[in-house]
Amino acid sequence: MERPHAAGPTDAFGHEVWDYFTKRQGWEVIERDDGYIDPYPSNVAPRLYFAPFKDWPEVERKGIRFAKGRVLDVGCGAGRVAIYLQRYKGLDVLGIDNSPLAIRVSRARGLRKTRLIAFEDIDFGPGSFDSIVMFGNNFGLFGSRSRAKRLLRKLFTMTSPGAVLICDSADPYKTSNPDHLRYHKRNRARGRMPGQVRIRVRYLSYAGRWFDYLLVSPDEMKEIVLGTGWRIDRFIRSRKGPLYIGILRRTDR
Repeated sequence: MERPHAAGPTDAFGHEVWDYFTKRQGWEVIERDDGYIDPYPSNVAPRLYFAPFKDWPEVERKGIRFAKGRVLDVGCGAGRVAIYLQRYKGLDVLGIDNSPLAIRVSRARGLRKTRLIAFEDIDFGPGSFDSIVMFGNNFGLFGSRSRAKRLLRKLFTMTSPGAVLICDSADPYKTSNPDHLRYHKRNRARGRMPGQVRIRVRYLSYAGRWFDYLLVSPDEMKEIVLGTGWRIDRFIRSRKGPLYIGILRRTDR
């Protein structure tokens, strides 16, 4: 399938996903603002964005059981989570992403409801959703502590009483990589959270826009949700690495 002419040069993630969808080839490079490069071969990403349920991380397979009712999938990418919930759980799911090509791929794969919109621009009416899912390390899309608190309050207004927010993050402190440890120290000196990274996606000649991405420990997630209308119900922790799931519930008192 020919690459869409309207695809933008900054939609590096979308081009990567499109090539994997159409040709089963592609790869991903994450570039950090200190020059650190993290390459992912095709057997890791973008394949992960298309993974069937049986190939999801164990914590995600456990966490998704809490999804119910009308679901908002934040950063839906190629639609792996939204399509699973729609097709196998019979849920009403809306997938949102800021990548035009990713949205096109998720639609082509059968996701019925999509919207091209950046996370920070979401504006749905009161009680629009019963569940919000942020998988694929997508708690990171909150970007910073202050932005997370602001967006969590906004998500509160858009959800129904008893709503659940299911998100995953990677504990940034579970590393011995000296480059990461130096970056943590650099962040602290600049007044940023240690796990707040500024990154962009690279693929072929495409370079995405720089954005802040927030990795937090479970204790940091607990602190962030205070005063936002949400509370931590439980954590589902990985036995193999830093990935974990946070199950957040609305405080309706």
